[in-house]
Order: sequence, then C-alpha cells, then structure tokens
Amino acid sequence: MDHAAEAQRTDLMTITRHVLNEQGRHPESRGDFTILLSHIVLGCKFVASAVNKAGLAKLIGLAGETNVQGEEQKKLDVLSNEVFVKALVSSGRTCVLVSEENEEAIFVDPALRGKYCVCFDPLDGSSNIDCGVSIGTIFGIYMIKDKDNVTLGDVLQPGTNMLAAGYCMYGSSCTLVLSTGNGVNGFTLDPSLGEFILTHPNIKVPKKGKIYSVNEGNAKNWDGPTAKYVEKCKFPQDGSSPKSLRYIGSMVADIHRTLLYGGIFLYPADQKSPNGKLRVLYEVFPMSFLMEQAGGQAFTGKQRALELAPTKLHERSPIFLGSYDDVEEIKALYASEASAV
Repeated sequence: MDHAAEAQRTDLMTITRHVLNEQGRHPESRGDFTILLSHIVLGCKFVASAVNKAGLAKLIGLAGETNVQGEEQKKLDVLSNEVFVKALVSSGRTCVLVSEENEEAIFVDPALRGKYCVCFDPLDGSSNIDCGVSIGTIFGIYMIKDKDNVTLGDVLQPGTNMLAAGYCMYGSSCTLVLSTGNGVNGFTLDPSLGEFILTHPNIKVPKKGKIYSVNEGNAKNWDGPTAKYVEKCKFPQDGSSPKSLRYIGSMVADIHRTLLYGGIFLYPADQKSPNGKLRVLYEVFPMSFLMEQAGGQAFTGKQRALELAPTKLHERSPIFLGSYDDVEEIKALYASEASAV
C-alpha cells in the first residue's frame, strides 16, 4: 500500500480552505469576499442536488412562463434563480444582482447591503435538462464603489474590473471552476462529504488545441472570417491534421472541455443574430475572465472581450475564446478583412 499517497488523499483542500488561503494573501481583507463565495458554493450544492433529482421530482416540465430572453422557462430555471437570489441576498455582502432570468437588476434591501455586485446565469443550457446533458451556473463578481447609492451604471462595468468569476457544471460529476484573479482552480463535489475538493489545481489551457466548437447549423449566416476559420479547421492548407468538431450546445460544458483540452469555442455574430447570442455580463465576461486567467484569449471579432463596455443589462456579443494560438488565428482573419475594406 502506498502510504504516502494515502496521506496525500487525507489532506483535502476544500474550496473553503482554498478561499481562506487566498484571503490570507490580503492582510487588509475582512472576510466579506470569502463569505460571499461560501454562499455561492451553497447555491451550487443546492442546484446540484435538485438537478440530480429533476427527473424524479417532475421538475423537468415547462413552468409555463417565458423569461426575458423569450425562452420557455423550465421549472429548474425558476428554482435555481430563486436559490441563488436568496443565497446572495442573505449573505449580506451584495448590493445589486443581475440574473439572466430577471429583466431588471435586483437592488438589495439597504439593511442587507454589502459592497459586491454578482452577475449570474443560474442555469445555463437548461434546454438540455431533458436529455441529461451537462448544464451549469455561471457567475461574475464586481466591487461597487458606493453600496448606499448604487445605480444601474455601477453594474455596467467592463470585464476588466471583474474581481472573480466561475462556473459550476452539473454533469457526470459536479465541478466548480473558480478564479479570483490569481489563476484558475477546479473543485469536484464529493457527495459523501458534501464538500468541493480541489481536483484541478492551477488549470492552464494548452497553447494550441485540436478541437473547434461551433454550431455549424448557422454556417450559411456566418461572416467571412468565421467561415474561413472553420474551413481552415476542416481543410488545413499547411499539411497539418484537421481539427475535431465538438459542440455540446451547453456553454458551461463546451468551455469546460476547452479549458482542459484546449481548442477554440466560437459563437460568432451572423445575419440572424448580428450582435451574437451570448450575454455579455453573465456569459461572455465570466468565461473570458477564466480563459485569460488560464493563459488563453477571448475576442469579440473587434476587440478583447473583457474590454467591452456594456450599455444594457442583457446585452449580447459575439465571442471567440480558447487556446492562445487558436484565437490569434481568428484575430488575424478579422484584421485582414478590416484592412481589405
């Protein structure tokens, strides 16, 4: 028996311990951020449990309402949204929340206010619930200057101001990937302990990948650079092997694979969706933050994704993110198209 390995396995780095260690690197910290993250983690555990029981609990059917994006809402969407709103408000550390499921921002009661803003998609990919495909929660955290006089303008910050971002994927296992601006770490929920354990320390996306991920059903509406890039993936002219196509259609699952295996995820603008489909505040920004922290890049077709300055809560943007070299290629195609005009 390998006793050294056994000893290693008993020294479990939980997400709470990890965040407390991070807090120790900031002597001025009062623990507010740690408390906020612990409430997000609790929300993730609750949703993980609900997702596992969804088929049994008849939670899967449509709730009969439509959310602000015009998507039919699943019961699990409604439940997940309520769970996260209540968990975040009760933490006493937030002053404003932005959810994919709510048309307006949620301003927290002044008595419960803290200094943070959280933007989140409580259950991304929920149309995949019925067929058991991985779905997830995405979140991004900002600091607000004046919690007592918070306005909508305080929420519409560029992604470069983000303090932390992460997602929790509910699939074959429940995985929470988090960055507080000091690299990216992945934690897996151990159901027997009810704790997230560090299983993927310091995730680095490979510099170049062998996978591209895009909805090819939209190909007839793509712009020139996207069409050229995908053509190049399938029919490389430099003698290299073609890239493999992998597209799940659940952003959390597609980004998770990209982070671990490398490659590129594309959701471009097209004639049908001239501004792209993914929402800036709670999809594009958090995922771009994580990808950059892992050594990759995120690009909108015009600029670095995190430098976008949103003007609306549910604003959309095209996005290309993944391995550094792969995103460089698509940037070069857009640059050559711009110079040709």
